This record gives sequence, C-alpha cells and structure tokens, in this order.
Amino acid sequence: MNILKINDTSNKLYYVGGVVRDELLGIESLDVDITYVGNAIDFVKNNDFNDGQFEILQINEPFGTVRILFDGQEVDIASTRSEIYEKKGHLPTVTKIGCSLKEDVLRRDFTVNALAKSIATGEIVDYVGGVEDLKNKKLRILHDKSFIDDPTRILRGLKFSVRFGFELEENTKNLQEKYLKNINHDMCYKRVKKELIETFNLNSQAAFEKFINEKIYKLVCEKNVELPNENIENLVKKYIISSGKNPQNIWLVYVGVLGDLSKLPLTKNEQKILNDFSSIPEFKSDFEIYKTFEKMSVETILLYWILKDKKIAQKYLDKLFKIKIEINGNDLVKMGLKPSKKFGEIFDYILEKKIETPTLTKNDEIKLVRDII
Repeated sequence: MNILKINDTSNKLYYVGGVVRDELLGIESLDVDITYVGNAIDFVKNNDFNDGQFEILQINEPFGTVRILFDGQEVDIASTRSEIYEKKGHLPTVTKIGCSLKEDVLRRDFTVNALAKSIATGEIVDYVGGVEDLKNKKLRILHDKSFIDDPTRILRGLKFSVRFGFELEENTKNLQEKYLKNINHDMCYKRVKKELIETFNLNSQAAFEKFINEKIYKLVCEKNVELPNENIENLVKKYIISSGKNPQNIWLVYVGVLGDLSKLPLTKNEQKILNDFSSIPEFKSDFEIYKTFEKMSVETILLYWILKDKKIAQKYLDKLFKIKIEINGNDLVKMGLKPSKKFGEIFDYILEKKIETPTLTKNDEIKLVRDII
C-alpha cells in the first residue's frame, strides 16, 4: 500500500480512512487518502520528493489540500484540519489547518473510517476503537450529534453495511432512528444524491430493503413508501447489467420508486427518465406498447414494471423489442415510391402487422406494401 516512496523522516504522513480500513479487512481499496500532520501545501512546496520527480497539479487553500503528480500517478495530500458545522446538514467550516492527527480523525463519520497508518513506520494509529469495531463488524459514529451535523452519514452507513456486511452498533442505531423521526430537510441534497448513487449503483436488494424498512428514504421523500413486491436487484441484473453496457442510472430504478425526487438536483437525462415514466399512457395494443417504449430508457421501463404493470413491461422487454421489420427505404424506392414522410407510415403499418404475426418474412413484408400501394 506504500505508494509514496518518500523518506518521511518527520513521520507526519499518514494513510487515513478507507484505505487503512480496507487493508485491515484484506480487500482492495477503492481510493487512497493521505494526510500530513500540519499544512500539506507548505509541506509539498518545501519537499523535493526525491530529486524533484513530481508536479503540483492543484491547490485548495481553504481546505488545505494539494494534488500532485508523483511517479506518474495523481495523489491527493490533505492537511490535518478541524471543522465545525455552523449550518447543520451542510458543508462544514474549516476552523484550523494543521491540527493534531487525533483532532483530524475525530471529524470523520465512523470509527472504522477513522484509522490512520504511518507511511514512515507502518504503525496503525487508532484513537477511537476502530480496529475493535472492524473485528466485530460494527459501524459506530464518533459522537451523538454526528447525524445531525451530516445526515448523509446515514446513507454512508447503509452503503458500508452492504459492502462489508457490517451492522450499526446499538447507540448508533438508536440515534439514527431518532434523527429519522425528526429530519432537518434543510440539507445539502447534492451530497445526498452522491451517496444515493454510490449506494444503489451497487445494485443490492438488501440495501434497498433497509432503505425502505428503516425509513432512510425519509431523507429524500416525506411521504410514506412501502417496499415493492419486485426484486429490483434481479431486474437490473437481467435487463441492464446483462446488456454489457456501463449503466449510470441503476440508482434511479431504486430511488425512483419513491416518486417524489424534487429535493434532488437531477440532470436533464435523469429527469427525463422520470418524466417519461409519468407520461406513459394506457395501452390499447402491443403496437402502442412498442412505439412508446422504444423511445424510452430501460430504467423508465423497469420503473413501469415495478410501479404500474409488470405484464406489459415484461412483454416488451422479453418479446416485443426483439421484433424488427426487414424492409427499408431502398426497398420502397425499388417498388417505385419516392422518399417522403409516407415512408414512416408504411414502416409503422408493416411493424404493426409483424407484431401481430412475428413470423412474417421480408417477402411477406414486401407483399403487404404492394397491397396498400
């Protein structure tokens, strides 16, 4: 894990948070966080990093962070800092750059994410009992007002419980339940959305059931929501993941079940998925099903499956969407027709007939065109 080959004689550089947790769990880390006990920006500016083989890419003075290019890889180094939440539920205010390591780790979410490891010596530093909680698979907040300061920690707890099979320890669970009964909805919903994406793009039915049953969804939607009968994880595996694409909006299949997502800052594409769902009409024929769904994302269709009509959505995804007509514009031109908007009407007519009789061949389609012209 020692990616920085620096002779840190000061013993002030530490891996912190998830990378230490993951090493102790014996799993690959998704990110690497490094902290300097003091001012990291000054440290980088005054350190030659072994003959100067590095480049400063970005500096963030207010938060005391610096990004460097070292040995061909980008590395973020943060100053130790202390923070206060002047406005609960929003971003904290930095009160001190260059505080002690202990003060720095105490601003974090859970004890298992408040561990540090010296880059110089490899020593694990644990001020809060995080190692013991790792052994017991427990998620424990660092102080009783943690969720009040930052309610997104509730969603992070949900995410970690799914990724690692951990459970909230008793006091943390009680404080979560207490907060969810009296939510301060004046919070940073950009951060809420980020946690929702990270949690539900994992595609876990277990996470979703906790999200609904433990009423964590109340952070987003104030109305009461019941757990749908459908297993969303299986639907996503069958109709999105199996497609071989890299879907970005799996999370919307889960969170879209809530109905009202007006608190979240959605992109145009995300909003379109929800708007398309709301605009789906009553169907009178398989042809109408086809023409409606062919223009919509699979996320929209799965929401329709979960919330409205499973049989119709399943019919389209398993059967109708595979039906394609074989004739094209060149075939119509060869039959003496001039290109015009009439072509679209002809194709729709043939498609409707093929939906009724999927065994139609191209010759059958050509005969149908000749019959109508």
